[in-house]
Amino acid sequence: MANTGKKNIRHLSLSELEHYFEEIGEKKFRTKQVYEWLWQKHAHSFDAMTNLSKELRVKLAEHFILPALKVDATQYSADGTVKSRFRSTDGHMVEGVLIPTDERKTACVSSQIGCSLSCKFCATGYMERKRNLDFDEIYDEVVLINQQSERVYSKKLTNIVFMGMGEPLLNYKNVLKAIEKITSPEGLGMSPRRITVSTAGVAKMIRQLGDDQVRFKLALSLHAANDQKRNEIMPINETNNLKALIDAMNHFYKATGNEITFEYILFKDFNDSLKDADELIKIYRQVPADLVNIIEYNPIDKAAFMKPEEGAVQAFMAYLEKHRVNARLRRSRGKDIDAACGQLANKEVQVG
Repeated sequence: MANTGKKNIRHLSLSELEHYFEEIGEKKFRTKQVYEWLWQKHAHSFDAMTNLSKELRVKLAEHFILPALKVDATQYSADGTVKSRFRSTDGHMVEGVLIPTDERKTACVSSQIGCSLSCKFCATGYMERKRNLDFDEIYDEVVLINQQSERVYSKKLTNIVFMGMGEPLLNYKNVLKAIEKITSPEGLGMSPRRITVSTAGVAKMIRQLGDDQVRFKLALSLHAANDQKRNEIMPINETNNLKALIDAMNHFYKATGNEITFEYILFKDFNDSLKDADELIKIYRQVPADLVNIIEYNPIDKAAFMKPEEGAVQAFMAYLEKHRVNARLRRSRGKDIDAACGQLANKEVQVG
C-alpha cells in the first residue's frame, strides 16, 4: 500500500471526525452518518456511503483512506468449519476460522500477521512475524466471519476467541481497541463475556489486563505443567515461567473476577502421562480457573509431535475427573482444511 499521506478515517475518534466536519463547514449530524457507515454498516469505500452527497464523498476520498481486509480464499470443512484467508491492503495474508456447533457460532481470529513466539508445535510459530494487525483489521475479521455465519448458517456469531495467528498480548493496544469496537453499541454490540483472549503467557500483560479492568475472559495456553518441559516447547516460558504466570493470573482474577481457562494440548509420550496430569492438577489448584480444555493435537509438517493413543487420552481425562478437575476434552474441528488448533499457516488453498 503506497503511503499517500492520507489518514485512515477509521483511526479517527468520534470527536476528531466531528472536528473535521466542523472545519469543512458540514453539519454535525454528518459525523454520526459517517461513523455508522464505518462501524455498523461496514462500508469499504466512500462511494458506498449513499446518504452523503457526491461532493462530500469526493472530499472524504481526497482527505482520507479506508483500507479494509478482504476475503482472499475460503475453504469449507466436512464438519462445517469455514476457514478464510484474508488479504490486507498492503498485501499480507492472515487467517480466521468460523467454528459452528448447534449452540454456538464462534469466530477464531488472528491478532498478528505471523508470530514471534516460535512455539514448537504450532504452524504459525514457524512463520516470521510481519506486523501487528491494526484494530480496524481485527474488527474486519470479525465482521467478515459474522457475514459468513449469517450466509452459511443463518445465525450471527455468538462467541469470539483470539486463538488464531499471533500473540494477542504482544499487540495489546490494538486487541483491546478492537474489542472495544466489537462490544460497543456503535459497533457490533457483542457482550465482552462472549470474548476470550488466549495467550501463550506474557505475565506482565496479563497483570495489565487486570489493571485495565477488562471484561472479557482469559485463556492460558499451558501445554506443559513444569518449567523444563514448557521451556522445551514454548521458548516464551524462559522469560515468563509458571510461577510468574500463576501470580499474574491471580492478580487478573482478583482485579476482574473474569473467567480463566487453561488450554492443554496432549502430545504422545511428552505430556500425556499420569505424572503430567498430577503436575497439571497442582497448577490448576493454584489459580481460580473455571476449566481445563484438553485439546487433541493436530500434527503439522514441521514438528515431530504425535497425537496420543485414545487409551492414554481417556486415562488422562479419568485421572483429572477423579481429582475433581473441571476438564473438557475438545475434539478439533476443521482438520481436513488445516483450520484446527495450531494449523494456521497461510498454506496454498483450494478456493471453495
